[in-house]
Amino acid sequence: MKHVVALDVSMGKSTMVIYNQYRQCEVEKEIDHHRPSFEQLHELLQALAHQDGQAPEIVFEATGVYSKTLERFFQDNGYTYCRINPLEANLQMASMRRQKTDKSDAHELAKSHFRVEREQTYQEESYYQQMRGFTRYYDELNSEITHLYCRLHAILQWSFPELEQLFTKRSALFLNIVQLYPHPDEVLNHSKTVICNRLKANTRKNLSLKRAEEKGIALLEAAQISYPAITKEDVRCEQVKDYARRIADLKEKKEQLVKHMVELSNERIEYQVLRSFPRIGETSAVRIIGELGDIRRFKNHKQLNAYVGIDIMRYQSGNTHYKDKINKRGNNKLRKILFFMIKTMITLRKKTKNHLVEYDDKLKTQPQRKPHKVASIACINKFLKVAFHLITHGIHYDYETASPNSESITYNISQLT
Repeated sequence: MKHVVALDVSMGKSTMVIYNQYRQCEVEKEIDHHRPSFEQLHELLQALAHQDGQAPEIVFEATGVYSKTLERFFQDNGYTYCRINPLEANLQMASMRRQKTDKSDAHELAKSHFRVEREQTYQEESYYQQMRGFTRYYDELNSEITHLYCRLHAILQWSFPELEQLFTKRSALFLNIVQLYPHPDEVLNHSKTVICNRLKANTRKNLSLKRAEEKGIALLEAAQISYPAITKEDVRCEQVKDYARRIADLKEKKEQLVKHMVELSNERIEYQVLRSFPRIGETSAVRIIGELGDIRRFKNHKQLNAYVGIDIMRYQSGNTHYKDKINKRGNNKLRKILFFMIKTMITLRKKTKNHLVEYDDKLKTQPQRKPHKVASIACINKFLKVAFHLITHGIHYDYETASPNSESITYNISQLT
């Protein structure tokens, strides 16, 4: 390398230093994250590339949303770069005596680049960036829905607590009934026929006449025995209706996001492979892709485990031995999705054959049986290993091929011998 460009990124600006091959600083300046400064930076990098006959090496520390603009500039102009994890950068730049300033951090990044062998950051397609944005938006909607449900529950205890016992709280029917009848007096003001007709007319899902009558009768009986803490004119009745309306709208938005993600992913091999696994639906498949990104950037499944955060952390010193546990330094959102995916597979085990469920059974029935969570993490590890192989080779999941005791594999082995 002939020149190293190191940047310490902060909000709206970066401190940049340029070191030559003799490890001497030639440039130290501050650049703003806007078009004129980036144009000047582009001219400077082009001049260095023309002077040296090769592009300078660029290194900076990932700083959340603040480094995204700088990264986009490098991608648009075809520059390769090293984006360093903050924890990794801290370990590489550690010293006995150190001052913490933007300038000193930029200098330390440049100096450490000469003694540490760093790999170029893998630049993903825009598809994966879009999927990550959709997935994070989906998670935000989920979080908002959870908060609204908590608020709705609190107010219903004042106005009409029996509603939560009559209907499934997560259903569209429950949300519509809360909007129609937030207070028992609202129910008692209408006849059974009117209530049934309103239920059918205002429910987003198709509701049969028989079921509408059953729900209407149950609603009337609950209203007659209910003793609310507030009157129907109380502002909290309007508030609970607003919460139910907002939850219904957010759920509809979630469905639209999933539909859009599926449309983007239909032709992608990773989506097709994930959907070939039993009990992995559209939502789980697109969310896994959104959080995982391009799986081809990993060299092996062990790197994939570290990214998810299920690699084993072991500590032993002298006679001190701590119990092994997973690292949890990886993507906690993806780890949660995978954990509940395995849980769904185990719950719906009777409907399809799945070697991951069989592996879970094996871990729980062997002489030294594993606890449920330990077995689930082991199943995630196995899933990632299989998925990594299938996606990188463009092969769909097949139970007969995956099962070591299957007749097809036995037949193939016998043919080879």
